[in-house]
Amino acid sequence: MKAETMFCYQCEQTAKGEGCTRKGVCGKEPDVAALQDLLIHALKGLSQVAVEGRKVEVRDRGVDVFTVEALFSTLTNVDFDLDRFVDLIHRCIELREDLKKKVQAAGGKTEFAHGPATFQPAGDREGMVEQGLKVGLKSDPSEDPDILSLKHTLLFGIKGVAAYADHAQILGKEDDAVYTFIHEGLTAILRKDLGVDDWVQLVLKCGEINLRTMELLDAGHTSTYGHPVPTKVPLGVKKGKAILVSGHDLKDLEELLKQTQGKGIYVYTHGEMLPAHGYPELKKYPHFYGHYGTAWQNQTREFAEFPGAIIMTTNCIQRPKDSYRDRIFTCGLVGWPGVPHIPDRDFSRVIERALALPGFPEDVEGKTVMVGFARNAVLGVADKIIEAVKNKDIRHFFLVAGCDGAKPGRNYYTQFVEKVPKDCVVLTLACGKFRFFDMELGDIGGIPRLLDVGQCNDAYSAVQIALALAEAFQVEVNDLPLSLILSWYEQKAVAILLTLLHLGIKGIRLGPSLPAFLTPNVLDTLVKNFDIKPITTPEEDLKAILG
Repeated sequence: MKAETMFCYQCEQTAKGEGCTRKGVCGKEPDVAALQDLLIHALKGLSQVAVEGRKVEVRDRGVDVFTVEALFSTLTNVDFDLDRFVDLIHRCIELREDLKKKVQAAGGKTEFAHGPATFQPAGDREGMVEQGLKVGLKSDPSEDPDILSLKHTLLFGIKGVAAYADHAQILGKEDDAVYTFIHEGLTAILRKDLGVDDWVQLVLKCGEINLRTMELLDAGHTSTYGHPVPTKVPLGVKKGKAILVSGHDLKDLEELLKQTQGKGIYVYTHGEMLPAHGYPELKKYPHFYGHYGTAWQNQTREFAEFPGAIIMTTNCIQRPKDSYRDRIFTCGLVGWPGVPHIPDRDFSRVIERALALPGFPEDVEGKTVMVGFARNAVLGVADKIIEAVKNKDIRHFFLVAGCDGAKPGRNYYTQFVEKVPKDCVVLTLACGKFRFFDMELGDIGGIPRLLDVGQCNDAYSAVQIALALAEAFQVEVNDLPLSLILSWYEQKAVAILLTLLHLGIKGIRLGPSLPAFLTPNVLDTLVKNFDIKPITTPEEDLKAILG
């Protein structure tokens, strides 16, 4: 059968702020949604066996890596390829049954009366779609709404953790504690015996594990590519053939730079790849030139006008349009029907396509932007920052960070930064910064007023900057002259928010709208315990913060 309805509310842009029921705002078809739900169901079963395995010292790295990859594939705007989900579901069952044998041999539990650990997929894709419709987010009408809200908060947070864990393991950084929690968390979602307080603690535990996961990813980036350094990045173009790389995965970019050396091709970044220009081991390539475009606001136009090949490495990408589909490629976990996929980082097809395309006819000068203000760079001038605060040259810091998106309301963040007083500093990270990343805000005593900390993957740097400044001023983080103004879009942002709550950070302003999966009671709990609040207007929020 072909699904005609669906239910998904894992992203900020969900229809009417309630949930997509006919087709995802992101372009996800009901069949894809059903298979994603079925994959999550199958992963819960695999996790049940993995949890029992750990009780008898049975761990399987292949199972762990597959779990994070499969979870990552269900994030917003990652994989929309029906056949790939069919393959993932079958692989999940194969791994589960193999793991059962290992656990049984070690004396562990492998008998399950019912549920995901016994699930068997239908014989064809249509049958699997029908199965998926029965195990979706709203498949149990008897579930208490507040419990279900917290379960979904945990699920979406785990998806974000899995994305960061996947990036980290690609760079050789892993921790069994992360894998253990992912399996335990997925298994916990099946439980019916936990109360609201129990679920709140599990959600905060997810934030704690995400902090560790981001630490691993940070270690992967910095040990492989060096610590970012302040770097000017041109927004113009060079005459010649061109490849545009959008997404997050630095390993993909590195391999492309190696393979394009000496071929007369300039490599440009797009979206969240901009901070890559600050890494010493990436900026050393002379044909790694500059940045082209923003993120969400003009993405379709930017891709259509770019006269070269385009690579999508991870999510935060709008559905490819026909105007540029013939020169777009995906890699990693990204999948779109009809778009060529590069599974092994052999970019020869991309290079061949770029050489066949016209490229840019002439040099075009443009503005420049600064990147590379990760924790090492910022803390390297901490003494100047502390002195500027004590001398009242810097009154306040604003971390204006998070996701971009296409829904109206995100111009709030542009206006907010425009209105920030001249004696305040703005730190930013993630693709939300493309609302204001090229603003010329000047400096305060040589300290730029706009500091680009990096990707959403670099949130660990922002956390470390805040913790280090709190230690230097001998105060708690909540007592710093620092306010967090966050935009969210997908599940990595959920995981980061849970990390901030785990750290006890209060007074976060969140927008453009609050998550649809939070019930009024759960939201009330967050407000009471963490003073989390929705954004209002830039003027009102600045007045409330600064007085």
